[in-house]
Amino acid sequence: MTVRSILDTKGHQVTSIEPDAKLSAAIKLLGERKIGAVLVMNGERLEGILSERDIVRVLGDRGARVLEEPVSAVMTRKVVSCRQSDTVAGIMEMMTIGKFRHLPVLEEGKVVGLISIGDIVKRRVQEYEAEQEALRDYIKTA
Repeated sequence: MTVRSILDTKGHQVTSIEPDAKLSAAIKLLGERKIGAVLVMNGERLEGILSERDIVRVLGDRGARVLEEPVSAVMTRKVVSCRQSDTVAGIMEMMTIGKFRHLPVLEEGKVVGLISIGDIVKRRVQEYEAEQEALRDYIKTA
């Protein structure tokens, strides 16, 4: 299974925010969309990623005054990404080793989607259920 197969089911839409937006605006966006991370983009260029973990860390370190700072001051700048042709097993390993839950999907330097660990788990569960159903059908006809 590849990243492309997940995006084809999930969709290629990505939520993003500009680097100069206030952190409070990013938090509001995450809450409204019920998502755990947002890509920080300057036009079509990926600048970073802002996750719930980034927000919790900076609030713990610097307090509520950080809410008025730009997203660029808080975001993760070194973004690990993948391609649509990457395997799910490969990106699961990347996410486990890197201890992150969101992975932008890039093709020729452009963002074409975002994969979360939740997307992967959902797809794997669907695969296992289909496999179990196929085995039950096989047993019934044997």
